[in-house]
Amino acid sequence: MPKGQGKVIAQNRKANHDFFIEETYEAGLVLKGTEIKSIRAGRVNLKDSFARIDRGEVYLMNMHVSPYEQGNRFNHDPTRTRKLLLHRKEIDKLIGETQQAGYSLVPLKMYIKNGVAKILIGLGKGKKKYDKREDLKQKQAKRDIDRAIKDNM
Repeated sequence: MPKGQGKVIAQNRKANHDFFIEETYEAGLVLKGTEIKSIRAGRVNLKDSFARIDRGEVYLMNMHVSPYEQGNRFNHDPTRTRKLLLHRKEIDKLIGETQQAGYSLVPLKMYIKNGVAKILIGLGKGKKKYDKREDLKQKQAKRDIDRAIKDNM
């Protein structure tokens, strides 16, 4: 996790279930005025969103930001494509890594840092069904061990 991470607005809990996250990157977002107001109010959903690299730029697709109540005609499209702000070296590295089979850019969490909305994206390799089952077994075993330790105390 990045140092000095601010207030977490939204998390994509399904990302760790569906992907092995190998690297994370902190990115800024290009937003409209009513979008940042909705984000600060916590009205954002990362569940089905993903990032895509197109012509040397990184874009966030399918992130749902609810319209701002007082936004009137200046409101935004809730699922519009938003540009991510990353350093050129990071983008070049991501281009090389995402061209490998099975790798995707997945948003993990959104937070406010120093008054600016940031998103943590992860480079993830998709899990197979048996990997997901193995993770669930390990998680259940850990819960059982913790419960047994707690009962013995």
